[in-house]
Amino acid sequence: MSSQENVESKPTLLIVDDSEINRGVLTEIFKDKYTILEAENGKQAMALIVKSRMFLAGILLDINMPEMDGFEVLTEINKVNLLERMPVIMITGETSKETEHLCYEKGVTDVVYKPFDSIVVRQKVNHAVELFDVRNHLQTRVDEQTKVLRKQYDQIKEQRDYMKETNTRIIDTVCTIVEFRNLESGYHLKRIRESVKILGKYVMGMFPEMGLTAHRLEIIAGASAMHDLGKICIPDSILLKPGKLTKDEFEVMKSHTTRGCEILKMLADVQDKEYYEASYDICRHHHEKYDGNGYPDGLKGDEISLAAQLTSIADVYDALISDRVYKAAYSMDKAYSMIVNGECGAFNPKLMEAFKAARGEIGAMFLMTKLEEKKENDA
Repeated sequence: MSSQENVESKPTLLIVDDSEINRGVLTEIFKDKYTILEAENGKQAMALIVKSRMFLAGILLDINMPEMDGFEVLTEINKVNLLERMPVIMITGETSKETEHLCYEKGVTDVVYKPFDSIVVRQKVNHAVELFDVRNHLQTRVDEQTKVLRKQYDQIKEQRDYMKETNTRIIDTVCTIVEFRNLESGYHLKRIRESVKILGKYVMGMFPEMGLTAHRLEIIAGASAMHDLGKICIPDSILLKPGKLTKDEFEVMKSHTTRGCEILKMLADVQDKEYYEASYDICRHHHEKYDGNGYPDGLKGDEISLAAQLTSIADVYDALISDRVYKAAYSMDKAYSMIVNGECGAFNPKLMEAFKAARGEIGAMFLMTKLEEKKENDA
């Protein structure tokens, strides 16, 4: 390596002092290890700092100087966060504790008093420069790793969003087939999802102890569309029977809860885990009742998940206000009364309070979708 390359490879140190003798002594101490820049006052120092700040390794700064003193220089370089990137060591003849405290409050790395000991000042400066060099390298590594992790996070998020979109398409496709067989429109699923969202929003506000979160509610609302998946396995003679089902026929109809779960198991590998678990739970338990008189497992009270309970209320309400092969639609007022009065089975009292509070918003949503459905049918 040539002597010129060796000089250029040395770190750069700025010495700021109005005394030419002091600058000469400090230069003599550090010239072998550093490339030296000199300034006789704060104004000259700022000009050099602006010009050389990208490769400065450290600054030795006097306090009492003409035109701009050391504290004023500190204030200026602090504005551009240079004190975070390089050490500033104050060289001063003022030995008062007040001055020392002010130096550290201004962000200096160390203080050296005049007349200075060459060994002490050399050790302090070298140690400070090396410390900042290691810290800066570590920060660079951290920044690089952060960029890598951010890129990986973005890729994972993109994959997750794709899985979510794929999961939604699977749900919509499968459920559309079920609705077609059940002679119901896609608006039934839309109303179920929106009802669950609205009701869940009121539950979060009124009963935070139930632990429902916005993220969980989004999953439940999406999975609620799978509640009647098992009806695809029910014979048309039972599914579309206009009259009352016999006891045996009703047993077959009830099996749609467990048959739906069997279908879901076949879709487990292509579904998001959270959506799959919520879909399975809703499919199996949306006909359970709070008093234990539901099916297929006879669950009671909080044994029934909140996801299944929310879907159950939304499903019952929509069934009541919609035409079915076995009945005409009830008015929304009548449907509301039937649910809150227990004519449709027992529901969680807290959810009933939330349902009462959400009545207007749910009703408005149902009216809007009914109008959309009518326009689509008329067209």
